[in-house]
Amino acid sequence: MRNVTVAATQMGCDWHVQDNINQAEQLVRAAHAKGAQIILLQELFERCYFCQKQRYDYLTFATPLEDNPAVKHFQALAAELKVVLPVSFYERHNNAFYNSIAIIDADGRNLGLYRKSHIPDGPGYSEKFYFTPGDTGFKVWKTAYATIGVGICWDQWYPECARAMALMGAELLLYPTAIGSEPQDSGLDSRDHWQRVQCGHAGANLTPLIASNRVGRETEGDSAITFYGSSFIADETGAKVAELDRTETGIITHTFDLDAIAHKRHSWGIFRDRRIDLFSPILTKDGVTR
Repeated sequence: MRNVTVAATQMGCDWHVQDNINQAEQLVRAAHAKGAQIILLQELFERCYFCQKQRYDYLTFATPLEDNPAVKHFQALAAELKVVLPVSFYERHNNAFYNSIAIIDADGRNLGLYRKSHIPDGPGYSEKFYFTPGDTGFKVWKTAYATIGVGICWDQWYPECARAMALMGAELLLYPTAIGSEPQDSGLDSRDHWQRVQCGHAGANLTPLIASNRVGRETEGDSAITFYGSSFIADETGAKVAELDRTETGIITHTFDLDAIAHKRHSWGIFRDRRIDLFSPILTKDGVTR
């Protein structure tokens, strides 16, 4: 038996970086008080979701890893509480700008970076203006409590991302995100679709999944997004075992027996029976191998 307790946090953000960091710390401490050892904060929680509009002055939000205030703050907190904290931030590395996450282990060490691979572009979500497509590839990290794989927001719509991390040994799949309404069509609501796709990743890989989203209405000129929260934890069958609602600030936790899940994963034979010799269409844009 190898139990690990995971948590997802959920909160609204404003333009005051230190206030957002402080609020996130309160949620981390609350999750730790409930026994959480791996705690997931949402995507780009340092400030409002700035990608609604293309503004050159917002490029100044990017910082080198070593200068980022959230990463430094939560390294100290992780060491104090002995918890694992993936920390999302806007990274500048020389002339490249990334949507990145630093994996902070329970002793405060940064185990490395993942840079968001899939960059969306659409009304209200103009991320291609701000972010270079990530160059790290999908990665996993052996933390103090479990081997984790972390994708970022738009990555969560791609089964290849989850499968790659599972193949590399991820025992838990984590997805920090910022998703809500579509500014160009108030009738669109992707909340249920968003959850079902990720529950499918958990079930298809027999690997628990933790998703953390923000809440609140954020405006930028004539654009507005109402982030729909609904952060959740799914078990290895894809069933939701904990969930927050569309508006609340808070945390959810759940405990998994990683050894029991590994036994179930192996007994199903999902990875044993994969026919990688038939998967070449996945490596093409149009499904045609030439």
